[in-house]
Amino acid sequence: MPDSALSARVSRAVAEAVTGLPRQFWWLWTSTLINKLGAFVVTFLALYLTTERGYSASYAGLVAALFGLGSAFASVVAGVLADRIGRRPTLVAAQLGTALFTALLGFTDGQVAIAVVAFLVGFCNNATRPATSAIIADIVPAEDRVRAFALNYWAINIGFGLSAAVAGLIATHGYLTLFLLDALSTVVCAVVIFVRIPETRPEASKTPAAAGGGAAQRPAIGLAEVFQDGRFMAVVVLNLLLALVAQQGSTTLAVDMGRAGITSTQYGLVIGLNGLLIVVLQIPITRWMEGRDRTALLVASALFIGWGFGLTALAGSSAWFYAFTVAVWTLGEILNAPTMMGLVAELSPAEARGRYQGVYSLSWSFASFLGPAVGGVLLERAGSGVMWGACAVLGTVAAGGYVLLGRRPGAALAKSAVVVEAAPVPGAAQVADAVPGTVKVPDTAKVPDTAPAAGPERAAAGG
Repeated sequence: MPDSALSARVSRAVAEAVTGLPRQFWWLWTSTLINKLGAFVVTFLALYLTTERGYSASYAGLVAALFGLGSAFASVVAGVLADRIGRRPTLVAAQLGTALFTALLGFTDGQVAIAVVAFLVGFCNNATRPATSAIIADIVPAEDRVRAFALNYWAINIGFGLSAAVAGLIATHGYLTLFLLDALSTVVCAVVIFVRIPETRPEASKTPAAAGGGAAQRPAIGLAEVFQDGRFMAVVVLNLLLALVAQQGSTTLAVDMGRAGITSTQYGLVIGLNGLLIVVLQIPITRWMEGRDRTALLVASALFIGWGFGLTALAGSSAWFYAFTVAVWTLGEILNAPTMMGLVAELSPAEARGRYQGVYSLSWSFASFLGPAVGGVLLERAGSGVMWGACAVLGTVAAGGYVLLGRRPGAALAKSAVVVEAAPVPGAAQVADAVPGTVKVPDTAKVPDTAPAAGPERAAAGG
């Protein structure tokens, strides 16, 4: 194919991927990019503790686990706050707190003090996730949500890929600079949100009163009801299995590579490949995903993630082989992230998006708490082969779970990964069209979300 024709096809694909989204989304996208361009600390924390400070792999795993424990608390607290006081104040407060404690962590000494501050960094850092996801679900029409989540994930990884590669070089001159630059980028992100993103929390939904002809406020959806949504919780549990594997990329993998003689610069370049591949492949693969079976995509993503990490057992001291394994599990991430986020948005009623996103985020938080601790112990006591073999097993189990869940009658996993058609519907009723591969939804700019049906059968516009 001539270069000009290829260039035209690439330009057209990019244009189709980025057009038609609200202006507020692009300000949120920009703030995310700024933040991740300076997100050095989480990626290099395990390496910093073991190589710079001389602590053991077990202690590094413990600190990462406490970071994850803080994230777990934040998932629930921030989800509730995003629904009660609003997405914007929750997000800005979380970002300012992250900046403060990240900078403080760079000056902190002593095992107990480092562990406490790491917990606070984890709490504030993860408190941004439910609010950010809820904003995207609030402002982006249902038919564009998977694309929007893919673009947001793209921004995260543009920043991550560049920051990981640059951070490895900066770290050779001292880690304190990494902590301070990370804090600065988070402050800038908070300023962008405060200035450019309005509050997006929907007004309390109204339903016709049983008598009197007035309007009655729909009962609020509490956390207990979210946890009682069986099919949604099945999705959360399966995501937890994959998240346990994925968390090894920024903790146990760093320790294993350090033991193998890989330098901090090499580690930064290898792990930066994850972000680089997502930047290059996320948009074309998301386009390819349109109309494809959601279950098949999730199964494939689970196998790529699990077995990609499993192959690490064969890497030895080769930075090139480590890079190959990163490429394999990165492909799984590219398939999984927008598909899963779009699914969670579909399952979340508008008035409880913060809570649903918070519970979904809880799976990542538990993984960031359990994953590093278990991974560090396995690596230290059982060896590299057992550690990475366990990752392959978890990925396989998750893939089997997606197959079983996708076979259940009416399961949301049976839908295509990307909603490809929108059809305005009068009134408040939401309709899932029976045509295979096409889900018709109401125009979310005009029709308010209605109360959710039980389980994943909720229409796509319900969020």
